[in-house]
Amino acid sequence: MTAAILAAAMVLDAALGEPKWLWSRAPHPAVLMGRLVGVCDKRLNRGEARKLKGIAATATLSALAITLGLLIQSLPLGWLWSLILTAILLAQRSLAQHVTAVADALRQSLPEGRRAVSMIVGRDPDQLDEPAVARAAIESAAENLSDGVVAPAFWFLIAGLPGILFYKITNTADSMIGHRTERHAQFGWAAARLDDVLNYIPARLTALLIALTTTPRAIKTAARDGPKHRSVNAGWPEAAMAAALGLSLSGPRSYGGELTDDPPMNADGTREATAGDITAAVGVLWRVWSVGLGMIVVFALC
Repeated sequence: MTAAILAAAMVLDAALGEPKWLWSRAPHPAVLMGRLVGVCDKRLNRGEARKLKGIAATATLSALAITLGLLIQSLPLGWLWSLILTAILLAQRSLAQHVTAVADALRQSLPEGRRAVSMIVGRDPDQLDEPAVARAAIESAAENLSDGVVAPAFWFLIAGLPGILFYKITNTADSMIGHRTERHAQFGWAAARLDDVLNYIPARLTALLIALTTTPRAIKTAARDGPKHRSVNAGWPEAAMAAALGLSLSGPRSYGGELTDDPPMNADGTREATAGDITAAVGVLWRVWSVGLGMIVVFALC
């Protein structure tokens, strides 16, 4: 039953995405999660014992998410509410749309490309030339394929609605407070570490799915270069996508005016990424989605 609900949710997400008419009138569940994390950050992230407070906040948010999932599943037509919520929490269509928007904007002009890519990445857009804008969009596509599609689907398949809600609140917390900054290094430690754990298998599964839908070289490159990335997980889908497209991704990037020393993923590939490569990356997103859906349907029928 869980696999069948997940398959239906994936199709619903792919068909409808995130309708503006709905989310302009009601807060998206991810927005509500963000507000909860923000309240915890504002009220608890001060004074002494910030790491301990962060652990308590992460544990409380996790418990709330799991409990809410169990309650919704127990309602009449619980399977239907699970299907709808899961479709909302998956991000396949919206991810493809946001990444495609960068390709379309870059074809118009570099300033438009910079503006569009600034909506999906945190690096300094003014420092990016055309290939760097394209690489940034493709890197975001690869990482968010794991974080926004494969991982939520994986945790729903493992633990139903409580599983996907637990994953999403953790991933939201990591994106908001899981940074190695003076303010969040201690308070966000637990959220960041828990997110690493929850994404460990999905990130590697994403790399495998990219390899299955493109070239076997992708998984070899992911295994070689993924561990070099500053993130324990993000390097795997990025390296796999780089090999699939014949590009060299990652490498030094500017955040807040500071240049990082990140190593390249698939150093043998070209750095001259184009809008066409962004479009090709979106094609990979949909091939991975299709293969994943097929696997889940087969699982549901067994």
